[in-house]
Amino acid sequence: MVSPLLADLFESHRAHLISVAYRLTGSVGDAEDAVQESWLRMAGAHQSEIEDLRAWLTTVVSRICLDHLRSAAVRRETYVGQWLPEPIVTGQARTDDPLEVVVRNQDNRMAAMVVLDALTPQQRVALVLHDSLAVPFDEIADILGVSPDAARQLAVRARKTVARTPPPVTDDVHDEAVQRFLAALATGDIAAVAATLHPDVNFIADAGGTARTALNVVEGAEKVARLAVGLWRKQLEEPALEIGFAAVNGQSGLVLTDPNSPFGRAVRVLAFSVRDGLVCAAYDFANVAKLSGARLRT
Repeated sequence: MVSPLLADLFESHRAHLISVAYRLTGSVGDAEDAVQESWLRMAGAHQSEIEDLRAWLTTVVSRICLDHLRSAAVRRETYVGQWLPEPIVTGQARTDDPLEVVVRNQDNRMAAMVVLDALTPQQRVALVLHDSLAVPFDEIADILGVSPDAARQLAVRARKTVARTPPPVTDDVHDEAVQRFLAALATGDIAAVAATLHPDVNFIADAGGTARTALNVVEGAEKVARLAVGLWRKQLEEPALEIGFAAVNGQSGLVLTDPNSPFGRAVRVLAFSVRDGLVCAAYDFANVAKLSGARLRT
């Protein structure tokens, strides 16, 4: 039986645990499952075994997430098209949803999450636990089943990969770049759209074969501009869907909702990354099965 005090303490750590689990898995559903599983394991543990509850829960969640990551790697082998981390979409009104706390952390911006997805499961765990949470390498090694030196090398290799993440920009800079892009998009002028894009811009879509979008990564301002204008025109032909602004992993993006579904269910989400005042990446989340983190009216 878990005491009310211990239950309250667990709840005080929930947002932290969700943040850790989301950063480790890139999946809202897997993150919430991992946190719930950690609660069940805590309920079955002797309280005398837990000296530091936050550290104990972090370790438990990390072990569970490692299993989720390995399962995800298997799922990706048969996934159609590109695989992106699941977005966290929130509205303007503040709620007590732990996901809102998660996306206040710049480490959870979409560009950073996409780069984490390029790591192996072990590299990801080593990097996140050590660099974000200051967990010692000997403890990380125990979670991964490797030596401390091997855990350290995993983190070193991971840092080389994440070094290519675009540096975060302020919300104002992000908003201005996205608004210029959308204003140009509304004109249908491909040259005007291209002028709002970084020369090295990428367009990455995750549809899992469920929607019409780019199957492969599209690179370059002109190619992305042409694709964006084409997709925009097609979307305008779908009057049943509503297009609106929302925060996607803490920064402005677009969300398409079905007004006829309960609570205006999100059916498509677009997120952006900005560099040098220009949109340098656009992420098209078109697989409804991966939009459990879209909670606009909770």
